Amino acid sequence: MATPLVSVIVPSYNYASSLAVCLHTVAAQTYPAIEVVVVDDHSTDDSVAVAESLGVPVIALADNGGCGRARNVGVANTTGEILFFVDADVAMAPDAVAEAVAILEAEPQVGAVCGIEDPEPLLHDTLVSRYRGLQYHHWSASGEGNVTFLFPAMCAIRRRVYTEVGPFNPALKQTEEVDYGYRISRRHQLRLTSRVRGRHDHDHQLLPLLRKLFHRARLRIPLYARARRFATGFETASRAWGSLVAAAALPALVLPLSFGAPWSVVPAALFVASIAADRQMYALVYRRRGIGFLPFFVAVHFLVNVTITVGVAAGAAQWLLSRPFRQLYDSTFPVEAAA
Repeated sequence: MATPLVSVIVPSYNYASSLAVCLHTVAAQTYPAIEVVVVDDHSTDDSVAVAESLGVPVIALADNGGCGRARNVGVANTTGEILFFVDADVAMAPDAVAEAVAILEAEPQVGAVCGIEDPEPLLHDTLVSRYRGLQYHHWSASGEGNVTFLFPAMCAIRRRVYTEVGPFNPALKQTEEVDYGYRISRRHQLRLTSRVRGRHDHDHQLLPLLRKLFHRARLRIPLYARARRFATGFETASRAWGSLVAAAALPALVLPLSFGAPWSVVPAALFVASIAADRQMYALVYRRRGIGFLPFFVAVHFLVNVTITVGVAAGAAQWLLSRPFRQLYDSTFPVEAAA
């Protein structure tokens, strides 16, 4: 059987600091048949120069349109039988492409394969990036198997499946992967596996991370309202309850202030319940980082839970009040023309 050509597509926006690391790991892949293209989404840093200095073809877009559009452009300008999307802030393990292809070759019912990121951050080793690496790794690894949530940071898709399902929705700049995961999984198996590994340059500042999570939670409401279920493989009912009770702990602080110290048990119980909702994650943090890091992790994840709940509430209100918001996921889009 002939070795299928894999088109490695790297969407990039202002990732000059990590792009060289990413492209070096693409060049170091053990899989023999690879073509690679960087789609620069109108970066304002040196991303284009970094890619060109390594001899990698670059498609420079005239304006910023988001990862979804950049991936579509990459597909339109490559020829591989298998599409492998890798974000510009990800360093793949040397066998990542080979492992993804092996799964697709062995299991024809699998339409796409997504990888799981290591818990350690790639470049920015801050307390926040350590938190995000552990949290994201656990939420992904605990869902290993068939999922409905696309993880596009490392993802291999058969080109015929992409053609059948259609392109990424370029109007969805923060939730295009959730939309695409639902679309694929309605027709094909979508596999999340630790056989495909890499390391991510995670968010290293708290406020940008919270802002991103707020908008992602808000923008998922119209999709979840239509699907009437969470995407499997990342978000679970217990984690949703954990976010809700964490947010409820804040207004519950009024109880001991209004009715006396005995009522302090209510916010304390809610806080403990938010931790119990994802206790295996905290066990992982303890094993990998020790007791000294655990209070910081707990505090940041509490803020993350509250932020997600506020984002969901804002999205629900917007869904009730805005018809265009309710229709956010209704449209289909053609493949972006070649740049």
